[in-house]
Amino acid sequence: MDVNMTQEGTRLIVTVTGRLNTGTAPDFENKLIPAIDGITELIIDFAGLDYISSAGLRIVLTAQKKMNRQGTMVIRNVKPEIYEVFEMTGFVDFLTIE
Repeated sequence: MDVNMTQEGTRLIVTVTGRLNTGTAPDFENKLIPAIDGITELIIDFAGLDYISSAGLRIVLTAQKKMNRQGTMVIRNVKPEIYEVFEMTGFVDFLTIE
């Protein structure tokens, strides 16, 4: 899994590629959660994400909860198989997915 971050003022764009699973989730969490301190607009680009496990979903949920208190979060470019996971878990009900 690769994570790239670009910050423009209080806007943070996070691009994730590869697999977000039990093995890679801790690294993603250690990069993402501290990086969103002071951020008012978070954009997560999943165009290159091939797989997400429950460990990855937990981090997305943690980020969404934090962003609910300080701004907005959008997930972009979700592949159909990832979107299906979001649907099955009910995440589509509270995530903004473009």
